[in-house]
This record gives sequence, structure tokens and C-alpha cells, in this order.
Amino acid sequence: MFERFTKDARAVVQSAATHAERAGAERVEETHVLLALLDREGGRGSFALAALGLPPGGRDGLVRDLGEVRRRGGLSRADAQALSGLGIDVSEIVSRVEEAHGEGALAADGEGNAGARLFGGRPFDHGARELLTDTLRIAVARRERHIGDEHLLLALTARRGAPSEILADHGVTYTSLARVLYGDDSDAEGDGHGGVAARAG
Repeated sequence: MFERFTKDARAVVQSAATHAERAGAERVEETHVLLALLDREGGRGSFALAALGLPPGGRDGLVRDLGEVRRRGGLSRADAQALSGLGIDVSEIVSRVEEAHGEGALAADGEGNAGARLFGGRPFDHGARELLTDTLRIAVARRERHIGDEHLLLALTARRGAPSEILADHGVTYTSLARVLYGDDSDAEGDGHGGVAARAG
């Protein structure tokens, strides 16, 4: 699959590994891929983000939101709200854990399966590997020979989890990206993305 990655897509994957290393993470996660996509300039993904109101200099709010998700141990806002419905106050738990173990204690990575190494960098965790598989499905469904950074971005928006939730909060959804990148007026491609977005719905 990786021979089909464009120069921009390869740079995103390598940058994601760098983000993981800087964060002290053992594995590359989907959030690291998103951070790497936000760093890129000049690619189709960067163009699409700028067209949707997120130019390179204006992405601080999104990065801040990602930091909050890491602080909550990876729980998205939807997860926290669901737990709240059960009487569990995630903010209170985070505060107590940080009081006892220091700020950012829940953001530390646990041990476990190291995952696959890509391009000689840090291993990717299960979610990030699934993201890459979804990226390939989207490119194939669009009948595109190469996998670009825009396909990584589309796959992120089509998956459940914190990255897609945060992107949606900033107006970046699968449908809005498809509109900018391909001129799709709606989700008219139906299941043209291999069922990936359907799983996210």
C-alpha cells in the first residue's frame, strides 16, 4: 500500500511519528496523524482545510481541543457526555488524578501491542493502522491511483473518535471536504468511500 503514497502523504506519516516522539508516546495514534496534517502546507489536504476556514496560522483552537482530549485520557467530548449521563463526572476524575499524579497523568501511554512500523518510524497503534486502511479504501473508491494527504484527512473525518469530532466542531466533515476536493454537492457518492463514512454516522 505504501508505494502508492504521494510525497505529501509520506511526509504526513513521518511527521505523525515525530509528533508521537515529541509527546513521549510509544505508538503513533490518529491524533498524531491529525497534528501532522495540520502542519502541512501546500498539499491538497492543506488546501481543503484552508478553504474550510482553517488556514495554517488559524488552527490553534483545534490543537488546543486535541490537547484537552489527551488530558482526558483520549475520551472524546461525546464519551465524556455519555459518562455524565451515568453520573460520572470526567472533569472531576481528571482533576483528582492530576492532583495525585501530576498534570497530564492520563495522557501517558500504556503498554501493549507495539503495532506495525511504517517507513522505519515509530509503530502505529491499532486505530492509526485502521485509519491507513480506510485511507486506501477511500482512494480506491474514488478511483485514484495514488494516496494523498487529502485521503488521510477524509479518512479521519469518516471515523468515529476525537479527531473527527474536533474537526467537525471546526466545520471540517467528510461531506464538506468532499465538496471542496471533488465538488460533491452532497454525499452523492453514496457508498463511494467504501462504507467508511457510513460507519462513522
